[in-house]
Amino acid sequence: MAVDSKSDSTPNLKIVVERNPSESRLSELGIKSWPKWGCPPGKYHLKYDAQQTCYLLKGKVRAYPKSGSSSSSSSSDEYVEFGAGDLVIIPKGLSCTWDVSVAVDKYYKFDAPSPSSSSSSSSSSSFY
Repeated sequence: MAVDSKSDSTPNLKIVVERNPSESRLSELGIKSWPKWGCPPGKYHLKYDAQQTCYLLKGKVRAYPKSGSSSSSSSSDEYVEFGAGDLVIIPKGLSCTWDVSVAVDKYYKFDAPSPSSSSSSSSSSSFY
């Protein structure tokens, strides 16, 4: 009884949310040395060319991951919600729409791209 039949078609690209991480966890990650970024409420279509880890100081977001096939409309109702006080890890290769209902202020960092992907795409820096 293989229940995970879908796992072949789409890599395991899931947004991971750690709710209210401890101060020791945040300092272990060195979050306060990361760049800061913010955005007003609105909808943003994003593609992550590198894994991003971020810690939200303010804001509320519903992220709607895009499935591998655009013909699947059922995935458009699935979302991950996160906000102020959450540590969020967004995997490399994920495309999603951020529906920001409360303006975001966050610390963020991108993992360095692997040396094997030497394409000079800078789209990972177009939205933080």
